[in-house]
Order: sequence, then structure tokens, then C-alpha cells
Amino acid sequence: MRIVKTRDYADMSRKAANIISAQIILKPDCVLGLATGSSPLGTYEQLVDWYRKGDLDFSGVTTINLDEYRGLDRKDPQSYYYFMHTNLFDRVNIDTARTNIPNGMELDEKKECDRYEKLISDLGGIDLQLLGIGHNGHIGFNEPCEIFEKETHCVNLTESTIEANQRFFETADQVPRQAYTMGIGTIMRAKKILLVASGEEKAEILKQAFYGTITPNVPASILQLHPDVTLVADKAALTGINHG
Repeated sequence: MRIVKTRDYADMSRKAANIISAQIILKPDCVLGLATGSSPLGTYEQLVDWYRKGDLDFSGVTTINLDEYRGLDRKDPQSYYYFMHTNLFDRVNIDTARTNIPNGMELDEKKECDRYEKLISDLGGIDLQLLGIGHNGHIGFNEPCEIFEKETHCVNLTESTIEANQRFFETADQVPRQAYTMGIGTIMRAKKILLVASGEEKAEILKQAFYGTITPNVPASILQLHPDVTLVADKAALTGINHG
């Protein structure tokens, strides 16, 4: 595992974007695994900026998103489909036919999970997977549980995750209770993993995830077993880790 310590969120975003842009430049037809949420937002802003300056070309890139709320229409401003189009896809020259997000409106869980898992396999897997980390150690929507889920599945969101996402909705009742997410096994099959984190509130969970026991109760702890993980985090998020 490599740890890249940054000054602040903006510096974290630039350095993470550097790693992603290098992947695109070295392999223009790469498969990028993407994440949503506040952590990668600055990274996407930086990638858009470099695209506008002519430094990046997304025309050959294929993307696979980690997750999507179950039951939210793509036009819903809180859907991850909407998030990705607003913050990245509609602002660069990516072929939207090559962007992939779980279909939250497919109510047949097995059908959707099987479709998504096959899609990832047919693409030859993920070259670089971008991740954030939840306060309870979740990656994607893989919540703390008794086992590491291997493949794409439908998950019941924990109360802590629902509470964390509540700020994006008008009322708590509007927050979806389920989501489709790549499984831990699917994520671990990515050739490279890039995890971004910022803020002192992430310090304790980063310490547990990268220096604690490997346990499904801290889903991100499985990343200790991956051969190519880069953690890009600001100094506030790294206060629990003794890193120079």
C-alpha cells in the first residue's frame, strides 16, 4: 500500500486526479471504476479542468460505477446516475454508451446483480477503481456485516449510512433504504485501487481499515490484502496513522 499525504482537500483532489489521468494517458481504452459522494467530487472537477485544457481525452474510456440507490429514478437529483452526469460525464468527451451504473429502477434484484457482474467480467475487469470510505468503513455500499460479499448485490443500508446521506434529502423518509453495490470480491479484482479521504472525522476509520484487523465489520480492511492500493488523504485524515 502507498500512502500519499496531502495538505488539504484540494491537494488531495489534484493528486488523485493525477493518478487517474495517468491511467487514461497510459491506456486510453481503460476501464475506470468510479465512486460518488463528496470525497471524489474535487477529483472530478480537476479531471474536467484538464479535459477543457486539452490535456485529457475520455473518448476511449469505459466506466463502471460502484453503486446506485434502489428505487431512485435516473432523473432524481439524488441518484448516482444524475450525480455522475452532472459532475463528470456531461462535462467531458466520454461516450455515454460506455458509462455504466446499476439500474436502481430494476426491482428484480437477482436479474440486475447478475447483469452488472457479467458486464464487468465481459469488459475484462476494472483497471483502476476509485473509492471513498464511509465513517463505518464501508466501501461502495458494502456495510459492516458478518461476511465479505463477493459479488454485486442488493444491500440494506445501515442507520448510520442513512443518517449520513440524509443531508442530501429533504426528509429522512426520502432516503432510500436499499442500494445495489459491487461486492467486495468485485472491487478486489480491480487491478489498481485508489482510495481518497479527507478530514479529521475519517482519521479513526482509516487507522482501523489499514492498520487494524481484517474483518467484514470494517469492510475497507480487506484492502490490506490487495497488491496495488494507493491511499491519497489529507493530513487531517491521516492523524491516526504515523506517516511522515
